[in-house]
Amino acid sequence: MDPGNWATDIEGGSRFGYTLIWVLLMSNLMAVLLQTLSARLGIVSGKDLAQACRESYPRPIALALWVLAEIAIAACDLAEVIGTAIGLNLLFGIPLIWGVLITGADSLLLLSLQNLGVRMFEAFILTLVVTIGGCFIFELFLSQPEMGLIAKGFIPHLQPGALLVVTGIIGATVMPHNLYLHSALVQTRAFETTTEGKKTAARFNLFDSVIALNAAFFVNAAILILAASVFFKNGLEVTKLQQAHELISPLLGTTLAGAAFALALLVAGQASTLTGTLAGQIIMEGFLNFKIRPFLRRLITRLLAIIPAVIVILSSGDEGSYKLLILSQVILSLQLSFAVIPLIRFTSSSDRMGEFANKLWVIILSWLTAAIILSLNIWLVISSYLEWIESSENPTLLYLIGLPVGAGVLFLLGYVIFKPLVKSENTENIVQKHLTKHFGYEVKSIELELPVYKIIGVAIDFSESDKKVLSHAVSLAKNHNAELMIFHIVEGAGGIILGEQTYSEEARADAEILEKISSSISSDTLVVHGALGFGSVPKEIIRLSNVHEIDVLVMGAHGHRGFLDFFYGTTISPVRHSLKIPIVIIR
Repeated sequence: MDPGNWATDIEGGSRFGYTLIWVLLMSNLMAVLLQTLSARLGIVSGKDLAQACRESYPRPIALALWVLAEIAIAACDLAEVIGTAIGLNLLFGIPLIWGVLITGADSLLLLSLQNLGVRMFEAFILTLVVTIGGCFIFELFLSQPEMGLIAKGFIPHLQPGALLVVTGIIGATVMPHNLYLHSALVQTRAFETTTEGKKTAARFNLFDSVIALNAAFFVNAAILILAASVFFKNGLEVTKLQQAHELISPLLGTTLAGAAFALALLVAGQASTLTGTLAGQIIMEGFLNFKIRPFLRRLITRLLAIIPAVIVILSSGDEGSYKLLILSQVILSLQLSFAVIPLIRFTSSSDRMGEFANKLWVIILSWLTAAIILSLNIWLVISSYLEWIESSENPTLLYLIGLPVGAGVLFLLGYVIFKPLVKSENTENIVQKHLTKHFGYEVKSIELELPVYKIIGVAIDFSESDKKVLSHAVSLAKNHNAELMIFHIVEGAGGIILGEQTYSEEARADAEILEKISSSISSDTLVVHGALGFGSVPKEIIRLSNVHEIDVLVMGAHGHRGFLDFFYGTTISPVRHSLKIPIVIIR
């Protein structure tokens, strides 16, 4: 439930009344089917949808699918940014532009919820969705919709001008990134890996999906019905969510209705931020087999969403942000085929799924779903493209850009539809391939070359941790019959500016302390030398290590982090990234 749902549902209800309820129902049934296939893929194969794509398609095709998935994530994040900013504006009067900037921070704070575990994460999301549902049950009760017109809304028919809204509703309901996310999250469940265990897990996930998505359908339908009974009925056209908020209170006769609307919008933005963050990580790791820190991944995605949001708000104001919300959901729908078609092919493959491969009736329903989504998207793209050409002063440029892009997209679609899939690897093959690549032998016959260290470096800072650091260094030196080279860096302005020429009292004292430590450790069986550095601690440790050609470096960790790292500086990170020798960290 993200703010994009709100925009498409309010747009559909305020412009076309109750007539698009059937689209919500159709989208919900599609979502149940596709989420079920997504869960089955994860449970049976042990791989999420992104991993299956990386394994089954050539790298250029997998990269193209990854780029499209990232576009969908960015579009979803754009809706979250705008929706949260509007919610903050309605509840607290914060200007939209400041609300957008605040969302850059709140998404990072919400990442901490992932550390509580998947179950707490899911429980939190459920709480937010229940809050949204409660707000709309209250508003639906106040609006007193016409039940007869609601019933007629379930009869499929499409009014002129409704195509954009229809595709937006489908994109907002099914959401391609959720297919990637769901296929990964189901693997966190504890279930037997036997055939019967997988059947039980698939059955419970079906119940899960039906309950969750039907709850989402109810909320989406409530938003559309509310818009139809309040705005369409009174002949009011909604051009921004703030306008909907302003009109709801007087039309329903209570200020609580407006407050519930604003609260639900803010909560929706937070709920979808969490799921979008996790989906983004899964998509990147699955397609690229590449992991980055979650906060960095979140920051990059959020910046990609904030930049267009700021540009549109500054140039077009509230109405522009509302149109951008709808456009973001249309982008989700356009990307949907590139997630749905591989999913259908994977789950229909007996090589990959065995006896869990889709039955004939499921295959027919799945391809019918894909055909509906694809045909609506192609219809929308062609009609929009022709409109742009007719209204453009330079149609040649549109032809030069549009036709190659369209040809590339059609080629990619054809490839994922018709290209035979690469056979899925089992765990035994993956293990053997990894061992052969990195060790060259099977597990029973791995041969390791044990290193011999001749010169062992140790960095000390004349603190209480030195004794422990030196103990480990001496032990290592004696075991290897190696020399010990002790480093200490003279810090401060004198060391930085004058370097080895500094002759301050601190420098003289440091040299004497180092000499005494070195002589007290040395013995008949251990040769110890000392060396002073001056200025930047990391740079000097790196320099001394290279000058004295040490084979391994032993150093202590202060244990501070966060602000203290910023205040005192860090040593271990720059040293370990610059030196190519083993580094032993002592706490």
